[in-house]
Amino acid sequence: MAAFSISHSPFTRIHSINKLSPFPLLRPFLQFRPLQFFHFNNHSRFTAPYKFPNSVFPIESSSQLSDDENEADSDEEEDDDVAAEEYDVVSGEIGEDSEQDEDEENDDVSEESGGIGVSGRESRYEEFKWQRVERIINEVREFGEEIIDVEELASVYDFRIDKFQRSSIQAFLRGSSVVVSAPTSSGKTLIAEAAAVATVARGKRLFYTTPLKALSNQKFRDFRETFGDSNVGLLTGDSAVNRDAPVLIMTTEILRNMLYQSVGMASSESALSHVDVIILDEVHYLSDISRGTVWEEIVIYSPKQVQLICLSATVANPDELAGWIGQIHGKTELVTSSKRPVPLTWHFSTKTALLPLLDEKGTGMNRRLSLNQFQLDSSGENMYRDEGSRRRKSRKYQFDVPARAKNDMNSTRRPQVPQVRDTLWHLEARDMLPAVWFIFSRKGCDAAVQYLEESKLLNELEITEVELALKRFRAQYPDAVRESSAKGLLRGVAAHHAGCLPLWKSFIEELFQKGLVKVVFATETLAAGMNMPARTAVISSLSKRTESGRTLLNSNELLQMAGRAGRRGIDERGHVVLVQTPNEGAEECCKVLFSGLEPLVSQFTASYGMVLNLLAGAKVTRTSPETDESDASRSGRTLEEARKLVEQSFGNYVGSNVMITAKEELARIQNEIELLASEITDEAIDKKSRKLLSQSAYKEIADLQEELRAEKRIRTDLRRKIELERVFSLKPLLEELGNGHLPFMCLQHTDSDGVQHQIPAVYLGNVDSLKASKVKNMVNESDSFALNMEICSSDAKSDHAAGPSYHVALGSDNSWYIFTEKWIKTVYKTGFPDAALVIGDALPREIMTTLLDKVDMQWEKVAESELGGLWCMDGSLETWSWSLNVPVLSSLSEEDEALQFSETYQNAVESYKDQRNKVARLKKKISRTEGFREYKKILDIAKFTEEKIRRLKARSRRLVTRIEQIEPSGWKEFLQISNVIHEIRALDINSQIIYPLGETAAAIRGENELWLAMVLRNKVLLDLKPPQLAAVLGGLVSEGIKVRPWKNNSYIYEASTTVMNVITLLDDQRSSFFELQEKHGVKIPCCLDRQFSGMVEAWASGLTWREIMMDCAMDEGDLARLLRRTIDLLAQVPKLPDIDPVLKSNAVKASSVMDRPPISELVR
Repeated sequence: MAAFSISHSPFTRIHSINKLSPFPLLRPFLQFRPLQFFHFNNHSRFTAPYKFPNSVFPIESSSQLSDDENEADSDEEEDDDVAAEEYDVVSGEIGEDSEQDEDEENDDVSEESGGIGVSGRESRYEEFKWQRVERIINEVREFGEEIIDVEELASVYDFRIDKFQRSSIQAFLRGSSVVVSAPTSSGKTLIAEAAAVATVARGKRLFYTTPLKALSNQKFRDFRETFGDSNVGLLTGDSAVNRDAPVLIMTTEILRNMLYQSVGMASSESALSHVDVIILDEVHYLSDISRGTVWEEIVIYSPKQVQLICLSATVANPDELAGWIGQIHGKTELVTSSKRPVPLTWHFSTKTALLPLLDEKGTGMNRRLSLNQFQLDSSGENMYRDEGSRRRKSRKYQFDVPARAKNDMNSTRRPQVPQVRDTLWHLEARDMLPAVWFIFSRKGCDAAVQYLEESKLLNELEITEVELALKRFRAQYPDAVRESSAKGLLRGVAAHHAGCLPLWKSFIEELFQKGLVKVVFATETLAAGMNMPARTAVISSLSKRTESGRTLLNSNELLQMAGRAGRRGIDERGHVVLVQTPNEGAEECCKVLFSGLEPLVSQFTASYGMVLNLLAGAKVTRTSPETDESDASRSGRTLEEARKLVEQSFGNYVGSNVMITAKEELARIQNEIELLASEITDEAIDKKSRKLLSQSAYKEIADLQEELRAEKRIRTDLRRKIELERVFSLKPLLEELGNGHLPFMCLQHTDSDGVQHQIPAVYLGNVDSLKASKVKNMVNESDSFALNMEICSSDAKSDHAAGPSYHVALGSDNSWYIFTEKWIKTVYKTGFPDAALVIGDALPREIMTTLLDKVDMQWEKVAESELGGLWCMDGSLETWSWSLNVPVLSSLSEEDEALQFSETYQNAVESYKDQRNKVARLKKKISRTEGFREYKKILDIAKFTEEKIRRLKARSRRLVTRIEQIEPSGWKEFLQISNVIHEIRALDINSQIIYPLGETAAAIRGENELWLAMVLRNKVLLDLKPPQLAAVLGGLVSEGIKVRPWKNNSYIYEASTTVMNVITLLDDQRSSFFELQEKHGVKIPCCLDRQFSGMVEAWASGLTWREIMMDCAMDEGDLARLLRRTIDLLAQVPKLPDIDPVLKSNAVKASSVMDRPPISELVR
């Protein structure tokens, strides 16, 4: 304990260390009555003690990014500084649900059954399936494997299997590899299970891979119920159960590493010599940026005699995936289905209603949800008082409504945003529970649970069941109980996200499947294959925060979450509820829904592990004759041989087959654009006019057109002059205000769709005058912010000394804005006083400048012009309170405006108006000429041609994007990495001799295997005690772990001095390694973070979970994930070649102490 100190803590904590206890299973403590008891189709009425809801709930959105094989929930790398707000649903059908297959008989038979992945009522199928499997196995042993056919395998189930399932099983029995693309929750796992039955009956082995450890654990439990404990094994990063079983469940990275060891060996010596089938579940992960390479490597390295069954959600290009696998692996058949066993109805939730999202045909948006309709509804309440005023105001109304819609769509949408309780009221009233409610942030999920703590979704009997389950869970896992969620659990609501402990999430999942939780607020990762189907899926927002800012969901992500809705055998229909937000309405929902599926895109990239395992030959160190034999059978590849493997990637296949066609199409479109453009030039129109019109008519129009072009040029010059004079009028005002209070202002821009946006903001100051070095350096040094001063010098009067400059303001939307005077609509006299609240405190301008300069500079261009651009960047939680105090524009009047324009500006405006009228008169004069009717036909054709060019350019842009996505890559990165490996002497790429450093790196699983090997082979680690070793290794795997900013007055343990010194030494070595990587163009991260090492050291030293989490600034789930990653790395150390025995011993000791409840793996 003396080795630890608590950051910023004025006291020392002294607690006894809990004795380690065994880790029994969770299910024995959830023995509830059969689910039929809860009468899914006869819900009790909503008993919450309120009328129609009208309270407020904040909104939160966040990003999600895949982490690693250990835990998918770490995808939630969200910006949790915003609040959370919630929503409602609509009914209507999307086209794919209406698809019917004439060859499919009696589809409705299956509705009485559970099928694979069915939770809820336990049917006879669940109770007796293992007996049917056992019968088939015994029959095959007695009569031979020839009796295995699709009917025999279908007899395992007491319902008629779907056509796509039957077709997939038939393809498998023909000896083909199979690619299956079908909607989420449609029963793809049944195909894998049938293949497992056939494989086990034949006496062969089957490997089942999943992308997530939690999903592997779930499949392990499911398959053991079907095949028995002795026939099913599990292999993950830190779990090995019955690894020689006929059916072995594992994560994809584990299989890839096994293939590394087998690649280059004779088939008889391969670790897969007795494996008949490999099932790749969730194969659409191939498009995952961080982990997609693993799926491609498995397909490339798998022995050709092994059948592959690839299960994918619906994607746009399954034919390309099947074609690729067929080309490099052997005969492959594609089976696709777009029909869901339980059809979906789409809804849209507003403040006051739950409406159908789609029209009656299911092909477009419900007109009642249009923005214009909302505007008419809101403006129609007190629009006119009498018929006379209606006539007087009809003209004004006709034009004002669209203007308001363009100026501020958000102001129309904001009153329509429902709160969580609003939407929940509709769900309960329409018998649409249970529901999975997706909110893209942990804080938003937790806030939603707390918001509903006073609601009551359970009846008294169900509450008793939950209390009993919670009591038993608390008795067995006291540290795993999430006390802040216990009250909500007794009301039937719960949160499920990466901030929760895995044990607690498993508990929530089982309660939900038993019908004892009616609403689960979850982050997007719950949609990734976990078995938690519900009647309804609510999607709280169409956008989420990512590293590059806020982005809309794509159609694949939307349908993946929607796929959680509809329980086969329980629900006649599933329901998907999309929710009105301030930024997205029904238009955006339909745009995403009908945008079409996203294609699978190769993310193939080389890694140190890949290069070492493909090129490695003989070893420098040989310990035994057996080693020599192994080396002889596993000769290293030459670079040319490795290149042939790398070039088998999915990206290269797509490139070779699609690239040529796409480029030919792009060239054809560009040629057509050039041809059409030549037809609408002034010369072409003039030529057509001369040919069609009489000489006198042509001359009259030609002269007037020339005069019109000259007058339009004058009009353009005058408009630019107005803008410049406006800039010059603003500069002294802003300079004056920059030295006083912080005034309010209005920024204005028009987006690419022609919609005008007005942004209330508080002005901070000129960039050059602020003490914000990061912002100042960025604006002054980046070419993106460069200003075209030639325009100012050529157009402005000589008495104007300077052109536009950049300024900073904080918007009411809690976004920072950098802008020139071009984007200022007006400035107000009122604002924040630049005075300290307490004597001695910093001034508001200083505080906001500090907040601006402390964040990462991730600016996004909103608009651009020749007078400078408009840029924005998300604010933080600390700026939120400032932005909330920026008044809405409607509360500020013209009398509050401080902007006074000069006489020169007013004269310029008058000159522009006169010139505009002159242009209008000339146009009218042309329309009265003798040959105008014929001339107008030429102009109409030109306008039609311009529209055609616009459509062709849009098509061209889509093709360019597609080509960029499929551009083959991989070999360049492979060579760059091999150069690093060669120079650091891990491997001689000429002789293929692998050195000890390379041996260690080749056997490691991690993001940067070479860096991990360098650390583990460093002698400085030998002097560390086991807890200190764990602390250092924890710093290698802490990427993505965060301190949560809303946890004020919280702490984390500091590492001991010894650990800090070692990390400092390693940091110097990392800098040198970075330089080597940069030299060869390699950009693989090298994680080393001391921030959380103290937490790992404390846990490895034996502190209890309660002690370590007391006032902790980390979420429980984050700490558990960090500790599990550390345990995973520690568990690898004893298995690595050429590692010092002392280090291996300390790693074993550290991992054995750390692997204890409540972070122990839940495996049974």
